[in-house]
Amino acid sequence: MPVATRLGRFLEPETLSRLDSMELIARLVVEGFIAGLHRSPFHGFSVEFSEYRAYNPGDSVGRIDWKVYAKTDRHYVKLFEEETNLRGTLLLDGSRSMDFAGDAGRVTKFRYASMLAAGLAYLLIRQQDAVGLITFDERIRQVLPARSVRRHLYDLLTTIDQQRPGGLTDVGATLHRAAELVKRRGLVILISDLLDEPERVLAGLKHFRHRGHEVLVFHVLDPLERDLDLRREVRLEDLETGETLRTQPWFIRREAGERVAAWVQQLESECREHRIDYVSLTTDTPFDVALRRVLDRRARQR
Repeated sequence: MPVATRLGRFLEPETLSRLDSMELIARLVVEGFIAGLHRSPFHGFSVEFSEYRAYNPGDSVGRIDWKVYAKTDRHYVKLFEEETNLRGTLLLDGSRSMDFAGDAGRVTKFRYASMLAAGLAYLLIRQQDAVGLITFDERIRQVLPARSVRRHLYDLLTTIDQQRPGGLTDVGATLHRAAELVKRRGLVILISDLLDEPERVLAGLKHFRHRGHEVLVFHVLDPLERDLDLRREVRLEDLETGETLRTQPWFIRREAGERVAAWVQQLESECREHRIDYVSLTTDTPFDVALRRVLDRRARQR
């Protein structure tokens, strides 16, 4: 089996969820992702792929790496070290609503979000970027300032691994508080189920934009929350309030699905309007989807 195929298995959430070590999870996510970058011209090179990007109209022709062109028949621009570094902050939602999995064989939203955050931290520090972390529920739980040294990766992964979902959801208010903590401009990456009023979530995200940050939102939901694919009468329970509702899902599936679709569409369209990257993920989505979006955003910031 090719190396890329073997490592690619570790982009699947259920495969990774069986592992105990967050450091191992993060490393396998990133190595599986890099192995799958088939278009990368750097196989066999001793350089990191982050030192290049595709040539764009307007770039100086003098900065094209002609050796890479000779091997790939594509134009790539070599970047200098100061152009490759950014400052990123991960915002990880640890509220009780994240402790949900609609199927016994599926990871919870929080486990998925934690593994994704670990992979992103590993990827960015591998790129020599500075990475910080803010965990939250209805309040700020923990803050790790952004640093780029390898030792800091251990602190990030340990903190992520020690988090447990609990507390109520107050995404909007917490984003405002977090925006005041992130002083230097950079890339803010929110990983959350966003179970709050869209207007409050958007107000918090716009606070970061007002302070000059680029913002990327990973909206994590369980597949069951998207399609309500239930076959028999069920008892629904609110994980935060404990309220329950017994219902026959075929009576509410259509209306509930329409409401969820409208909610997601509102978040996506308003994020686009305010130049906020919005990515909708379910907990069975391979991690390379999210990692590619981060690298795309990173490249646009140079």
